[in-house]
Amino acid sequence: MENEKKQISLELKPEVAKGTYSNLAIITHSRSEFIIDFATMLPGLPKPEIGNRLIMTPEHAKRLLNALQDNIIKYENQFGMIDLDGQQKGGTFNIENFGPFNGPKS
Repeated sequence: MENEKKQISLELKPEVAKGTYSNLAIITHSRSEFIIDFATMLPGLPKPEIGNRLIMTPEHAKRLLNALQDNIIKYENQFGMIDLDGQQKGGTFNIENFGPFNGPKS
């Protein structure tokens, strides 16, 4: 009985099921939280628009990191390596390189 996996019943509302496109994530943290702002940068738009914000504990952020890492490995095993166009693994960027916008200040 100890090896039984707990199952969680989830409800996925239609307005959430459609998802939100994001091609930019801005991550900040404090001692007690990680904040991930998901934004969309598109040609012709004056500034990126933040569509979603996730706030989680450091423990949950690390669980998310591990889950993403596991899923990326599975994806690459099935479909091939994800090319980052010469970018370093785990690299960061300077938000100022993306032009002026009223985003989080570090």
